[in-house]
Amino acid sequence: MFTKLLEKNPYQLIATAAFVGLFILCVCWEWFISPLRPGGSWLILKGIPLLFAIPGLWKGNVYTMQWASMLILLYVTEGLVRILETGANFWMALLETILATTGFIVLLMYLKPIKQEAKAKKKLQGQK
Repeated sequence: MFTKLLEKNPYQLIATAAFVGLFILCVCWEWFISPLRPGGSWLILKGIPLLFAIPGLWKGNVYTMQWASMLILLYVTEGLVRILETGANFWMALLETILATTGFIVLLMYLKPIKQEAKAKKKLQGQK
């Protein structure tokens, strides 16, 4: 199993870890760490879209990585907005911003060579 893990692109692993961490953070934050309402709130559901991306990120699916790079910007935005709160919410928002920004950057770094290769192929096909 460890050899399979080593075969994966490091950016792919970091992106997957960031999405898993972000999902866990979102659920814990809205369930019991500092929910909007005592006993938890429906904001716990904000983590569900991350679950749809995690299998595709793990497999290295380029299409999933493309839409996941747009999805994660919502979490960056939420973290930046909620970072103005006090107490535990500040720390949760800071962690959310760090995880989401890390995920976004590594997804872009993973996709950049793939996009460059696709453009080069298209350019070569256009010259024929």
